[in-house]
Parts: sequence; C-alpha cells; structure tokens
Amino acid sequence: MMNEEIRDKEVRLVDADGTMLGIMSSKDAQKLANSRNLDLVKIAPKAEPPVCKIMDYGKYMFELAKKEKEARKNQKVITVKEVWLSLTIETHDFEFKAKNAGKFLSDGFKVKVSIRLRGRQMSHIPLGIAVMKRFAEVLKDTGTPERDPKVEGRSIIMFLNPKK
Repeated sequence: MMNEEIRDKEVRLVDADGTMLGIMSSKDAQKLANSRNLDLVKIAPKAEPPVCKIMDYGKYMFELAKKEKEARKNQKVITVKEVWLSLTIETHDFEFKAKNAGKFLSDGFKVKVSIRLRGRQMSHIPLGIAVMKRFAEVLKDTGTPERDPKVEGRSIIMFLNPKK
C-alpha cells in the first residue's frame, strides 16, 4: 500500500535515509512525504502501529527489477543430455555411446544414462546395473556418477556429472 491507500490512524514513520521519525498520524506522514516529493509506502502492515517509509517508489521498483535481472544473468543453467543404452548392447554401440557421453561431459553438460527394460528383461535387472557400472567405469576420466544406478519402474537410471 502506498500514499492515499494507507488508512491507518497512526503509523511508525521511517525517513528515506533510514532514520526513525517516530509515531505520527498517517495524514501528517503523507503531508511530510508530499513536501519532499516522495511516496509514503507501508513496509510492515502487521506491526503495531504499521511501519511506513518515505521513499521514491518508482526508483525502488526500478532498482528491484535491476537486481532481479542481474541475478537471472548470473544464474547458470544446467542442461542434461540423455544417452539410452540397452541390456543387450553390443561393444561398438557401447563404445560409440560412451564417446558421445564423454563429449557431453567434457562440454560441461550433465548426462542421464538410461536403460529401458522390456518384457522378460525385467527379471535381469542385475545385468542392467552391471552395464551401467561398466559405462561409468569407461567415463571415469571425464565424469563421476552422481549416485549408483537406480531402478525406476521399467527403467534403470544413472546421472553423471562432469569433472571440474
């Protein structure tokens, strides 16, 4: 709430530089803010009496938006690349997928390694976990496993993080 929207009888007033001006009526606080060509903004409505501050609200919102934009700019987005294996993967396919995953890891991407179990393959989960561990062993120079391979429904999933 700001300016004429503030309907409280008394408010605790804080000046633009942060000094406490004390408790006064909201009308007097509004007159003081108007005399300085600034806005009266309620910053703590639940306090007794509510706390209001004299500030340039437009400038305050601009600074807030600027800080949010700067925070978004400094955010690092982690992209996850996915590699699908199978329980009965052949050596050449395994090496080819390991080479691609190694490229992703060296580029700084996180890699999700998945094995889809179909039909009777569900009874051979240990074989799938062995394939995953072998895959992690091949890529130990470029990436480290986030955790051991995990069975989720009909899939076995493992994440690899790039080495720094």
